Order: sequence, then C-alpha cells, then structure tokens
Amino acid sequence: MDRKFILTSFIYAIIGLALGIFMAASKDHSHLVTHAHILLIGFVVSFIYGLCHKLWLNNLISKLSVTQFYIHQVGTLGVVIGLFLYYGNFVSLETIDPYLALFSITVFIGMIFMTVLFIRSSKQV
Repeated sequence: MDRKFILTSFIYAIIGLALGIFMAASKDHSHLVTHAHILLIGFVVSFIYGLCHKLWLNNLISKLSVTQFYIHQVGTLGVVIGLFLYYGNFVSLETIDPYLALFSITVFIGMIFMTVLFIRSSKQV
C-alpha cells in the first residue's frame, strides 16, 4: 500500500507543479485553488498516507486499507476535476457545488478510515 500511495502522490505532484508552471508562464492564476488542492490532498496527504503505511501500518493490506486507498483517490480526483471545471469557467458554481461537496466528504471519509487503520495498528503492537 505504501508504494501505491507514494506513486500516486508523485503523479499528483507532477500535475500540480505543471499547472503551477502553466499559471506562471501564462500569468493567469485563476487555477490557484485547483493547484493548491492538487498539491495538498493529492500530493501531501497521499504521501503522508504512504509513510503511515510504511512506518506504522507495516504495509497492511486489508479490505479497509484497500477501500481507504480508493476512497481517497476517488475523492481527490473528484475535488480536483470539479475545481478545474469551476475555476476554468467551464461550469457554474450552482452546477458543480453538490459534486464538490460529495467529493470533499469522500476525502474526509478517507481520512477517517486512515485514522481507524492507525488506531487499530497501535492496539496490535
């Protein structure tokens, strides 16, 4: 699980940095919020999850850990795509807002699942 999280975190980092470079080159910073979310929940949180799996969860592969991985990825992709569509003026806030709320809650649930995994692993030691 650690490698899955670390690899996806690097993919998000590449996308986030590429968007940042594009914004700087074009002098159009309208995607600043999208850029920040790609790097924060995509890169940083995924990387931290990978470290948790490596250092504390002993690379636990269970139904909950696999579910948590996919919930985090779906939520993150949903938030990033939604923000990209909104800040790129492809959709209105009224249209995208329910989806952003749903995917934000999905990321939140992923965080709760990681917390449960962490608590369970500390009880086993």
